[in-house]
Amino acid sequence: MSLLNTEVKPFNATAYHNGEFVDVSDESLKGQWSVFFFYPADFTFVCPTELGDLADNYAEFKKLGVEIYSVSTDTHFTHKAWHDSSETINKLTYPMIADPTHAISRNFEVLIEDAGIAERGTFVVDPDGKIQIIELNAGNIGRNAEELLRKVKAAQYVRANPNEVCPAKWEEGEATLSPSLDLVGKI
Repeated sequence: MSLLNTEVKPFNATAYHNGEFVDVSDESLKGQWSVFFFYPADFTFVCPTELGDLADNYAEFKKLGVEIYSVSTDTHFTHKAWHDSSETINKLTYPMIADPTHAISRNFEVLIEDAGIAERGTFVVDPDGKIQIIELNAGNIGRNAEELLRKVKAAQYVRANPNEVCPAKWEEGEATLSPSLDLVGKI
């Protein structure tokens, strides 16, 4: 069963955020857009490039009212150690959620059980706590924050304009479509 349009399951976790350990839960998401960005592990190879890319684009997400939550099965202590020792990870200012019990990774169905790590999964959650976008990548394929930003803008647009849809490669400000019988077979 797909997780699209389902509510994020309840969770409680500790995150490393701006030099502190903070509590994060499903209640933290209510009323705002959120991105859950699962990655396999701290101190690896592709992961810091992705998290750094998100950090470079974080201000744009914040302008849209979006909070980024990176999530791995590492502990919050490991997140802090990685943040303190890596130039790339040191620039992160969004919360790094620890999931050592694997509960959140199981909730989002990205846990690789026999390895105890998460797949590269991206989930965009709307202000009602419902998952609107899911992206899964193989472990050796990194993601693109600018493409994620484009998808978030599209999700926000169609939420604000329920009678319109965004076509392929839609960019903010471009034309959308209003589905109707008149469009059938004419696109």
